Amino acid sequence: MLLINPRPESLVDVKMHYCPGCGHGVAHRLVAEAMDELGIRERTIGVAPVGCAVFSDDYFNCDMIQGAHGRGPAIATGLKRTRPDCIVFSYQGDGDLASIGMGETIHSAARGENITIIFINNATYGMTGGQMAPTTLMGQKASTCPLGRDPQVNGYPIKVCELLAQLEGARYLERVSLHTAAHVIKAKKAVKKAFQNQVDGKGFSLVEILSTCPTNMGISPLEATKFIADKMLAQYPLGVYKGAEGGKIDVSRN
Repeated sequence: MLLINPRPESLVDVKMHYCPGCGHGVAHRLVAEAMDELGIRERTIGVAPVGCAVFSDDYFNCDMIQGAHGRGPAIATGLKRTRPDCIVFSYQGDGDLASIGMGETIHSAARGENITIIFINNATYGMTGGQMAPTTLMGQKASTCPLGRDPQVNGYPIKVCELLAQLEGARYLERVSLHTAAHVIKAKKAVKKAFQNQVDGKGFSLVEILSTCPTNMGISPLEATKFIADKMLAQYPLGVYKGAEGGKIDVSRN
């Protein structure tokens, strides 16, 4: 039988543990397809986060390393500086990247580290039970704000792409989504470009992916995609927030 969309070589042929309707599986495939199409799998190192994707090292068919919560960009920086011939990516959720790991994220972008970050924004803490995340929307209910996020109590959501766009070291920032097939196709192009930028030595690239978490949202997978379309896109507009123009950033310390 002819397979139209065979499993990418950069994904291990095992069953994933993610909940039905979760976007991590789709995002994993996009990363794997980018590695395959660019021919970089054999020299790629991924950093697995603390969060729902903590077991991503079971799924990506490349060298992987796990680190402490939020420290993905710091680990990726060390790997890239010691092995500049390798392609290094950090795969992180919103609690991991935008909360405990915000310092590492901002400073790796400010330094223009030649790494790629795949940032999953599902507006909740997935692994630990649906607490309010830095990206939780205004009025959105969570286990730690059962009446909905209140700016007087909880502050406002953090817009990562807009924040990092102010930094000179950040070279490519794009926000995409997985809520329709057309958006998945666009997301793949962004992920591939982020890896290509690293191959070309252009510096720090981050792709923010709006994703679904039906389990912690307490809704069906279909309703979760509608939540992105009806709610998240208004708070997190899609698009390129910073291009990859400009020359190579030299971060060597020789």
